[in-house]
Amino acid sequence: MNTLILIFIFLFGLVVGSFLNVVILRLGTNEGIVKKRSHCPRCGHVLAWWELVPLVSFVVLRGRCLACRHKISWQYPLVELATGLLFLSAVNYQLSLINGGVPLPTSYFPLLTSHFLLPTSYFLILISFLIIIFVYDLRTYIIPDKIIFPAIIVSFLFRVFEILDFGHWDLFRIWNLGFVIWQPFLIYLLSAIVASAFFLAIVLATRGRGMGLGDVKLAFLMGLLLGWPNILVGLFAAFLAGSAVGLTLIFLGRKKLKSQLPFGPFLVGGTFVAFFWGTSILSWYFNLFF
Repeated sequence: MNTLILIFIFLFGLVVGSFLNVVILRLGTNEGIVKKRSHCPRCGHVLAWWELVPLVSFVVLRGRCLACRHKISWQYPLVELATGLLFLSAVNYQLSLINGGVPLPTSYFPLLTSHFLLPTSYFLILISFLIIIFVYDLRTYIIPDKIIFPAIIVSFLFRVFEILDFGHWDLFRIWNLGFVIWQPFLIYLLSAIVASAFFLAIVLATRGRGMGLGDVKLAFLMGLLLGWPNILVGLFAAFLAGSAVGLTLIFLGRKKLKSQLPFGPFLVGGTFVAFFWGTSILSWYFNLFF
């Protein structure tokens, strides 16, 4: 049964990843995301159902359009695979939190409670938003407001709802505890404000040449998702990866010192690192030095 649940989650992630590819492709165009059927962006060939099976269709078609034989971008299978794996990791991670560190529970009752379903749904939605931001910024050097603002709103509402115990409201307790009960929410909010203020300072200091306002908004989202001190891990990982990739591209002659490099993908990558391994990284760091 455990294996069947994992397979279902992975397959669900593949399907969602296929939809995310459509969103990425049609953002910034006049094409509707759900109204128009999927088609080849080069020749307009409308895809049959068997040409839309995640991963499998790419292999069967040998990476080429059935009609015009134009190469299909590797973005499609990679986004599908990444979404499936991240969905699987997020669900497994959430299950481990409610099951004392064991990846899958011995009883499936936790899967039916709001304390599992709501946080897990939130994480899967945020993962979907972040994947879109990663790929779209990599392609266009733009973090779209149509994605980042809904992601921030969802995160903000989730953190408020989390304080209110996912609908199991005890108004008497909330009134008595007052500031104490809202402290976790304020920590997330403060992390978001400080992270975005840091990036805004870079934007102002470099007059937009070093960072863009999209990075400021993404940093705010990171703070709401990660909180303190995991936001530090996320930002450190992003800057470390960005520096390594930038220096490598300069060394290989692919970029120059003043060339632009989208930073959104590194922030997204840093977010995933901090989300899944932030606590372990911080524990290792403090044990090593303190």
